[in-house]
Formats: sequence, C-alpha cells, structure tokens
Amino acid sequence: TCIDGETYAATVNGYDEDKDLAVVSVPLSDISDDTMDQIEVATIGSSDDLKVGEQVVAIGNALGYGQSVTVGYISALNRSIEGSEGTFIQTDAAINPGNSGGALINSKGEVIGINSIKYADTQVEGMGFSIPINTAMKIIDNIISGKQQDGSLYLGISGASISKDYAQIYGFPEGVYVKDVTKGSPAEKAGLHTGDIIVS
Repeated sequence: TCIDGETYAATVNGYDEDKDLAVVSVPLSDISDDTMDQIEVATIGSSDDLKVGEQVVAIGNALGYGQSVTVGYISALNRSIEGSEGTFIQTDAAINPGNSGGALINSKGEVIGINSIKYADTQVEGMGFSIPINTAMKIIDNIISGKQQDGSLYLGISGASISKDYAQIYGFPEGVYVKDVTKGSPAEKAGLHTGDIIVS
C-alpha cells in the first residue's frame, strides 16, 4: 500500500533470511502518475563514516499504527550479535515491531541503516539494532543481480556420482546423475531434469 492509499501487486525478487532483508519490486508501468508524484527516492549515505553520538531517526510503522518516527543517538558501532554474521549499528532510538525494515536516517536525511526488530532484546529498553546500509546494499545488489536469492545457497537436486569406472562400463560421461529435481528450485528454473548428467 502506497502513501496515497493505492495498493499495487508486488513480486518478491529474493531475500536474505539471516539479515531479515528482502527485495520487492513493482513494475513502474503499474503505478499511477498520482502515486509516482508522491514518491520520493531515499538518499543513501555511508555507514562507514558514522560516529558514536550522532543523532539518528528511525522511521517505520510502529506496532501497525501508521507511519511514525523515533529519535535517538548511535550508541555503538560494529556490534556483534550472537547467532548472526556481520556487525550492526546500535541505537537508543526506539525500534518496535513495525519499525523493522524501516530506515535509520542521519541528520542529513541519508539512509545509513535498516532497522531490524529481529535483533531486539525484549528484556532491555533503549537498545535497538540496525543493519549498516553498506552491508545492506551489498546484499540488495546481489539479490537484484541474481547472485543471492535467499539466505542459503542450494541447487535443488538429489544426485548420484558417476565414477570413472562406472562411466567406462556404461559409456556415460563422468559427473553427477540427477535422480530428482526439487519443484521450484534453482535447478528446475535452470532447466535440469531427472536423468540429466552434470559434467561441469
């Protein structure tokens, strides 16, 4: 749903489950001129240039009540979180369910992080975490380019190895015999079929 209340169908192009990020697209041809006139493109900053103590604003849809902003400061940088790769921006700006996926913005109005409720600690107040925008943009670019479709990489087949000896006896090439292809998998999308032999 857009700022003017219009609703458009969107496609999920890919996601990174660990970072709680997804790329969603809507064809520009589907969007009315009235809606386009009200859309502003966010300016991306650099999370590498941040300093502790900088003022930030967290934008989101807190608790589903509608668009809201909370204000705070960068409490720490390069925070590690157990069970997750990479480091995060820590802020005391309130980040609640609904803020997740929203922008963390610096005093220049630049997006420097993506808020994530996934890393919030319900036992502690004033301790929110955001994915640094430089990290997020690398993930987003990989999703858009097709290098990363979700949080894990997989082919989507069950197979059996064709050894050199087996290949010589039956006249098959050496490789992997495809016994089964998972429906909707990258292997199926690439055109692999049961009975194929992958040689490179």
